[in-house]
Amino acid sequence: MTSDKPRRSTLGMVLLALLMEAPMHPYRMQQMIKERGQDQLVNVAQRNSVYQALDRLVRDGLARPGGSAREAGRPERTEYEITPDGETTMRRWLTDMLPTPAREFPEFPAALAFIAVLAPAQVRELLGRRLAEQDERLAAIHAQAPPGLPRLFLIEDEYRAAMLTAEIAWLRQVVADLDSGAFTWNREMIEQTARLFG
Repeated sequence: MTSDKPRRSTLGMVLLALLMEAPMHPYRMQQMIKERGQDQLVNVAQRNSVYQALDRLVRDGLARPGGSAREAGRPERTEYEITPDGETTMRRWLTDMLPTPAREFPEFPAALAFIAVLAPAQVRELLGRRLAEQDERLAAIHAQAPPGLPRLFLIEDEYRAAMLTAEIAWLRQVVADLDSGAFTWNREMIEQTARLFG
């Protein structure tokens, strides 16, 4: 391994987990991530992202090229396999990630911090659109769960559904408060607050 602590990434972790199941080529990894709905956890819209993450795992000694495979009508592809250091690192990443909340910087809370730039009616319309989108995402999570699949294989979807459910409830309340006028602002209020706390 080229460094004592390889840089952790969620995509790297997903790739290592796949390689713990069996050696495979990058295209198959991308397919499996999509088939399992894990493209909601990591961005694999560009196949190149899988190759780049895999190259980093190889440089760090966590994975290595193995044999090659050929599917009917397809070119020969290099399969990759996990190394013993890769298995150790995967377990360490999990034991680090599960108990400790990471400092993450999602866009939505940052956007909320500056809604005063927009008019309340516009914010209400935009949050209404977000509410509809999140309702659709929640319905999709419930619709895609295969019946009879053990909870172990659905736990990340269960978590995402719980987070979406909480956000949806919060959005409904904020939209209702904007509709009723219980939550509003104007330029004068913003300027007065800026003078008090500025």
